[in-house]
Amino acid sequence: MSILPGATRQSFAGRNLRHRTLDRHSFKLCDFRGVDLRGASLRGAHFAGCDLRGADLRDADLSYAQFTYVRTHDPEYGRTDVTGARWDGATLRGVITERVLGWPDDLSGSGITSG
Repeated sequence: MSILPGATRQSFAGRNLRHRTLDRHSFKLCDFRGVDLRGASLRGAHFAGCDLRGADLRDADLSYAQFTYVRTHDPEYGRTDVTGARWDGATLRGVITERVLGWPDDLSGSGITSG
């Protein structure tokens, strides 16, 4: 499956994108529900208005990625690296950040579980 660097309104729901390199790709209003992104490289990727509910992001590299008005809940991030990631307007309920690298301290108290 080919994923273009600028996807808009595409559904990736339930797909296996494990260990894919999608660095600096831009996703707008895309459906990532239930997607397997374990071990994927998403450095500098931008997710705007995307639905990430049920996406498996364990061991993914999300460093410097941008999450603008995305929806997600109860994900297990594993050893995910979110160093420098931006979470502008993101709905992050029940996120467990116990083993996440680079999780910003200023997000504590916003419905996010840190352990």
